[in-house]
Amino acid sequence: MTFADLGLSPELLKAVEAAGYTEPTPIQAQAIPPVLMMKDIVGIAQTGTGKTAGFVLPMIDILANGRRRALMPRSLILEPTRELAAQVAENFEKYGVNHDLRMALLIGGVQMGDQIKALNEGVDVLIATPGRLMDLFERGKIMLNGCELLVIDEADRMLDMGFIPDIEFICSKLPDTRQTMLFSATMPPPIEKLSKKFLDNPKRIEVSRAASTNKDITAFKVPVKSREKRDTLRWLLKNDLVETAIVFANRKTTVRELNKSLRSHGFASGEIHGDMDQTSRIAELNRFKGGDINILVASDVAARGLDIKGVSHVFNFDTPWHPDDYVHRIGRTGRAGAKGRAFTLVSEDDAEAIENVEKLTGAKIPVFGKKDVRVELKPAPEPREERDEEEKSRRARRERDDEEREPRPAKPRREKAAKPERPERSRPRRDEDSEPVPAGEWNGPKPDFLDVSAL
Repeated sequence: MTFADLGLSPELLKAVEAAGYTEPTPIQAQAIPPVLMMKDIVGIAQTGTGKTAGFVLPMIDILANGRRRALMPRSLILEPTRELAAQVAENFEKYGVNHDLRMALLIGGVQMGDQIKALNEGVDVLIATPGRLMDLFERGKIMLNGCELLVIDEADRMLDMGFIPDIEFICSKLPDTRQTMLFSATMPPPIEKLSKKFLDNPKRIEVSRAASTNKDITAFKVPVKSREKRDTLRWLLKNDLVETAIVFANRKTTVRELNKSLRSHGFASGEIHGDMDQTSRIAELNRFKGGDINILVASDVAARGLDIKGVSHVFNFDTPWHPDDYVHRIGRTGRAGAKGRAFTLVSEDDAEAIENVEKLTGAKIPVFGKKDVRVELKPAPEPREERDEEEKSRRARRERDDEEREPRPAKPRREKAAKPERPERSRPRRDEDSEPVPAGEWNGPKPDFLDVSAL
């Protein structure tokens, strides 16, 4: 199947082709036709499956005809985080290049002036986080009674962040006759209830069972003591053939401290968390995407929906408090058919959290063991009793040269008090394992976390 089989306009097909896409993903293939038929949709798909384009593409064609009015957006897309909202905006810019559509982005962390100006000029697509949208609505800067189409994206994350009351309020201000789409990676009971309340006989599309993990991701858990987490993380970053990685931590303070520690050990790392303003977040993400840094330490603000290509590894420095977040965190790797690896460092304090994750996914996460190590492990160097032949040869040459050298007459000098004799220090003995090691092989001791009894 190709995008041409889905009923999209020639202008849109041209933009999709220019973006380098030829075949739709399963969620796109199943969602786009019913959306074009103006049906309500409930879409369940694991992260990284392309569900954003699943609603962006048909929306562009639906909104191609119509007239925009000041303060009254024609469509509304609700996103839980600024990063997700910005990513959807990028999709509209990319795919809507051949359409005359205006878009506005309402997110926190930036000045309201430009946002209000865009609303006054009229927009076809409004992409917003609930907090900023509610703020402008209460100020009388926006009216929602002209909205023909609503998208609630990452609905389960909205639930986790406490946005459901805001969403219910927003939906109550929208016209009763509208098209509504709800997309989520998981479908907990409160979201199921929300869909029944605000969607009209929706078509349910499920391309993967709820809370399942990507088959292209190889996941491990690493039993480790809390005080050894940093050492273990550094060992894995150095020895698991890491190209680019996102390291997740539960607390913003941990993110800052961990990034500082990694940088002090020579890693090219950066950080992103909720205390940063939007400009700083975007700058750090651009550094990561551009290759200035290859490790991004993040709180869960970055766990949802960020489409960063080529992330080879995800590390959970802390096991996430909410098991759903595990699915979204590790979903930052293994995207678009690429292979990825995910590691979760599990201390005694994380025991309950990792158990909840395994209950949710319905599968035990394998323990990282010797068979999974990507470099050759060699035993720690041991002292030897004899020097090697090369050292003996060098010493013999020095002694021979000393014998052949003509002695010089000694200069008269004052006698000094005799010093107590010191025991002769032996030269450090050379070890056979100190020879250069081929690239990609580990020449250090075996890490403690590989000695766990479970292996």
